[in-house]
Amino acid sequence: MRPAQEEPAATVTPYPDGPLLIRGDFEMVTVDGETIETGRSTVALCRCGMSATKPFCDGSHRTTRFKAGTGRD
Repeated sequence: MRPAQEEPAATVTPYPDGPLLIRGDFEMVTVDGETIETGRSTVALCRCGMSATKPFCDGSHRTTRFKAGTGRD
């Protein structure tokens, strides 16, 4: 457990029926171990599976009417 005053390196926020937003100091890596250069400190990752720019969100969840499960069912 980290001390209360220490900030996390990155945070992941699931947006309702939308992407996962990752903010902070993070590294994205492919399954082959190659680094994906994002050039940003915040990225939106697709959860609906319909993005043309996977793994990043392109807003396709809006047109497909994606509904995220709560995981609490």
